[in-house]
Amino acid sequence: MLEKNHTIVTEFLLLGFYNIHSFKILLFTVFLVTYIMTLSSNLLIIALVSTSHQLHSPMYFFLAHLSVSDILLSMVIFPNMLRLIWGEGGTISVASCISQLHCFLFSVTTECFLLTVMSYDRYLAICQPLHYTTIMDFKLCLQLVIWSWLVAFVVTLIVILQISQLQFCGPNVIDHFFCDFDPLLKHSCSDSSFIEIEGFVISTFVALLPFLFIIVTYICISLAILRISSTIGRQKAFSTCSSHLTIVGIYYGTLITIYVVPSRGYTFNINKILSLLYTAVTPLFNPIIYSLRNQEIGSALRRRFHY
Repeated sequence: MLEKNHTIVTEFLLLGFYNIHSFKILLFTVFLVTYIMTLSSNLLIIALVSTSHQLHSPMYFFLAHLSVSDILLSMVIFPNMLRLIWGEGGTISVASCISQLHCFLFSVTTECFLLTVMSYDRYLAICQPLHYTTIMDFKLCLQLVIWSWLVAFVVTLIVILQISQLQFCGPNVIDHFFCDFDPLLKHSCSDSSFIEIEGFVISTFVALLPFLFIIVTYICISLAILRISSTIGRQKAFSTCSSHLTIVGIYYGTLITIYVVPSRGYTFNINKILSLLYTAVTPLFNPIIYSLRNQEIGSALRRRFHY
């Protein structure tokens, strides 16, 4: 039951990175360049995978979808963040805030599933190389990708539909650069305890269980690599996994820290820094890491630009 002195809000004030007047132009430029580089590099990966026959394999098929997810995440976060930096804060309607949260959760959840699928692909390629092509055929690749996108959409939609039924009360200030789950629920004057529990359970399903699955697959991969007799063979097998493992470490590490591990002792400033790792850094690093550490992508790039 709402108390009479509660003021129902229709918009929120996002503080973004406040008290940055002296560094506003520098910060705006850095994030604008990061946004452009993120879009360009991920679009380049998608174009290369689509047009280069040597990249028509399951690993690069999944990588292209990972790039789509990164582009979606960047488009959800960066434009509004740039607006907040330039205006040193700004308002957003409740409906727009909930929509941004939905798109954000959808892209993050999809990326979690895609990284898990990619680890399964590497497990089959290294631990069961003789059966890899028969197991990981195009039909299975397509099914894994469709289920990753579909389950992510349904899971996040369930949460968002419940959040949309909440009423929000003043003060309407959110100390963040986007509409995240916890900051939004803190402004609810409805009972949100069930949604908080549901959010914890879903985040465990989305982040922790896939992360444990990835750990198990990489333990099996490591044991298989150690059984390879030649040093060159071990190095080649490890090189196919190192890029994915690096991204998994950064991405899942920050997600689990923010959404699964209890964070009552954290300040929003720490959460902002951690959030930047997977909303800004990871989408940019994904294509760069894969391009620098993968000879086939490097070869496709050289042929495409004739150098």
